[in-house]
Amino acid sequence: MVAFRRLAVATTVLTFLLIGLGGLVRATGSGDACPGWPLCGTARLPTYHAAIELSHRAVALLVGLVGLALLGVAVARFRRVPQILWGTVGAAVAFLVQAVLGGIRVLSGPANPWLTTAHLATSMLLFGALVYLVASSYCMVRLPLKGPSIRGSDPGFTRLARITAGATFALLLVGAYTRGEGGPIADLGWPLVNGRLVPALEGIVTAHFLHRVAAAAVGVLLLVLVARAWTMANRALDLVLFSTGAAALFLVQAVVGAATIWTDRAAWTVVGHVTVAALIWGLLVALATVSKRLAGRRPAISATLEEEGRPAPARSSGLRDRTTAYFQLTKPRIIELLLVTTVPAMILAADGLPSLWLVAATVVGGTLAAGGANAINCYLDRDIDEVMYRTRLRPLPRGRVSPENALTFGLALGATAFFLLGTTVNVLAAALAVAALLFYVFVYTVWLKRRSPQNIVIGGAAGAVPVLVGWAAVTGTVGLPAWALFLIVFLWTPPHFWALSLRHEREYASAGVPMLPVVRGREETVRSILRYSVALAASTLLLVPAAHMGAVYVVAAVVLGLAFVARAARLRRAFTPALAWGLFRFSIAYLGLLFAAVAADRLVRIPIGA
Repeated sequence: MVAFRRLAVATTVLTFLLIGLGGLVRATGSGDACPGWPLCGTARLPTYHAAIELSHRAVALLVGLVGLALLGVAVARFRRVPQILWGTVGAAVAFLVQAVLGGIRVLSGPANPWLTTAHLATSMLLFGALVYLVASSYCMVRLPLKGPSIRGSDPGFTRLARITAGATFALLLVGAYTRGEGGPIADLGWPLVNGRLVPALEGIVTAHFLHRVAAAAVGVLLLVLVARAWTMANRALDLVLFSTGAAALFLVQAVVGAATIWTDRAAWTVVGHVTVAALIWGLLVALATVSKRLAGRRPAISATLEEEGRPAPARSSGLRDRTTAYFQLTKPRIIELLLVTTVPAMILAADGLPSLWLVAATVVGGTLAAGGANAINCYLDRDIDEVMYRTRLRPLPRGRVSPENALTFGLALGATAFFLLGTTVNVLAAALAVAALLFYVFVYTVWLKRRSPQNIVIGGAAGAVPVLVGWAAVTGTVGLPAWALFLIVFLWTPPHFWALSLRHEREYASAGVPMLPVVRGREETVRSILRYSVALAASTLLLVPAAHMGAVYVVAAVVLGLAFVARAARLRRAFTPALAWGLFRFSIAYLGLLFAAVAADRLVRIPIGA
């Protein structure tokens, strides 16, 4: 096995080099420097371009020779191991097809986008087959072929890894065809095509638009993979590293892709784009291979719960119950608070009543984005929700919605929100809404919530973004008044949530969530609530010069701010759960009344001192 694995690694590395050289040949147009095949077909000393093409062919020959040795070892020693034998045979077939297509490409004259696509496709299939062989050979040594379910086992994750790998391969094909189309591309722009989310589809624009749509879909799948890898019970380090590495490279790929547009296909961008794409594809093939070996049968949910002494989950009995369950995943009460801030921000930005159609589109899009974020949060926090009394009746702990369906539902809402806002409002509003979703999911839920008592302070920024969305929907920009509104909601979130966490301190402790009362105690928490309440009251006055607010808002901000600070000070002097709960309930009314005053001030227009 050691000799086979070394040969497989060597062939994989050479194939990766071959893919990079192929990108260089394409970027520099060197393929036309050698009209013959397999030799260059000229007796003259090779030119710069001919040297590049000959280097490409030399490495291809080397890949063929090492691959032949690999096939010989597989047939001689591992013909009874299907994944090794057939993986090697598949790699050999892919190499032969790729060589034939390369020859046809040289002899057929001008580049054909379909031939270019087929040539790259077989190159990637060869690379993927070799990565599969390397991963399989390591798995055979480290992991048993048969046996009970082991750490990190999750058949659903394996399916998702395969789907993501398949989608990435399709993206590679679309990218190859787009590159094969040729023509100037610097004026297309990035990330939008011709400055529009959905451009007029004609000629080269169509290929580039489809490529970016496919890239966005793969990006979403990669985000899901990373989230599932990090939150999987008894997660395997292999799956975390492969998925996170692929996602990180995808970000690099996006930057290189943008540079390809901006530089009108400079050679280094073309080579970088195809090599990074190959790395992402290889990591996903390795991920799918390893996760398949890690995956095994898991006991039925109901049986597991009965063993642990808990009742089996309730199942949805009909369409109405299922609809209710999915609706509850969106946490509608939280969405109400977000919308309370969006519409007044739009009224302030419009300096009056904006178009009702614009308000409706913004509210619906914002609702979908927030609902998607909350549904994904429910998926990621399902273990915590099962422990805490106030959340144990949510759809996932009760089994009314499967985790995979909840995640899919959340992603679908987020994608729909972006498309709706991008096409009916503007791209800035759509981007801000999706940024809030990603921040809430990855910064707050995945990173901070289980690790830092400052989770709600930093993570609360996601809840302040709707005011920016509302402002951007009207103006197409994010002005100073919008940031003043953002600061208000940002400072309001910690005292609001800490007051709630004081009531459920024991539940957070049992769930292992480091909320401020759990980590630093009630005394520090109520002091922090008072400090943030004072800062909140002061921040509301910053909107007066920033947006030229009138008397209605000033009076409301002062009265509500004093009331908030007074309640926080009372809680600081003599803590009781009732006072904490009262402050929490008041904070909800505070936010609604303050933003109602923002809208009323702009509509009534009573100057200060009138």
